[in-house]
Amino acid sequence: MLEAFGLSDPGCIRAKNEDYFISDCEAGIFILADGMGGANAGEYASRLSAEKIYNFLLDPSRQNGVRTLEQAFLETNAVVRETAKGDPKLDGMGTTLVVARKVNGTHFQIGSVGDSRAYLLSERRLSLVTKDQTWVAEVGAQLGLTDEAIKKHPMRHMLTMAVGTTDELRISFCVIELGKGDQLLLCSDGLHGVVQEENLMAALSSEKTLPEKCHYLIDAARAAGGPDNVTVILIQSV
Repeated sequence: MLEAFGLSDPGCIRAKNEDYFISDCEAGIFILADGMGGANAGEYASRLSAEKIYNFLLDPSRQNGVRTLEQAFLETNAVVRETAKGDPKLDGMGTTLVVARKVNGTHFQIGSVGDSRAYLLSERRLSLVTKDQTWVAEVGAQLGLTDEAIKKHPMRHMLTMAVGTTDELRISFCVIELGKGDQLLLCSDGLHGVVQEENLMAALSSEKTLPEKCHYLIDAARAAGGPDNVTVILIQSV
């Protein structure tokens, strides 16, 4: 059985919250999107993308394979691009997107575009299971930048891929096992960009309830300056 809780906050600087999330324990579908674009475009892109991919995956006629999740991302990308073409105010909109989908028993498919992340806490070890699609992650490492240099690099938040910004979408996929007591954290860069992983580990390992842990993480991001919108979804197998 799964338990989950999600929470989103605009942070301390931004006037709007362009993050959006869907958490559905019954369907085993969890989605987090971090939008970008002028005016209301980012807010619109994140919501449109999350709702489109959610409805796609809810369709009972679809299979549970990775191919289905890939097709869900591709169709969502096409919808966002087509919508933007029809409204000049939405030109250039895009969004990150990370999706966790329970497929059978204890297994989850994870798909991601951009730099919203999924972390797995299992056997007291916190592991990053997604790959950031950012300049520093994809290019900086090839240039020999150290992990510390990458964390502080001025281009660390520059995305190389986002839903709605290109016809040739690159999607990162993996399959994880969420055993009893394990926790899966989905988060936007408003959290992982300012809160260190050891603090994420401490929060998830605590005896707090899922809502308390989510509130703690949001508070930690705000205490670190809250420069961006911050969203978390915490899923636990019980």
